[in-house]
Amino acid sequence: MNSNNISIDLEKFKTSDNDTGSVNFQTALITQRINKLSEHFKIHKKDNHSRRGLLKLVSKRRRLLDYMKKKDTSLYQELIKNLNLRR
Repeated sequence: MNSNNISIDLEKFKTSDNDTGSVNFQTALITQRINKLSEHFKIHKKDNHSRRGLLKLVSKRRRLLDYMKKKDTSLYQELIKNLNLRR
């Protein structure tokens, strides 16, 4: 999933070397997948089956961000800034 123009440095979101489950890492990974699918839809406008997957990813990221906002507001603000999300 490493494309030159839309890749996110996932290493800076890890809390340890084996980290794959923290909210920060999951949100960054989902954001990377959303960015990749957004580029895909610029070319394939009628791909409605993949669009459903995109909407599911967006809602999953939204739930993770809501959880993060509830638990730790300062980390939430930092995550939003690092991922360049509009919130």
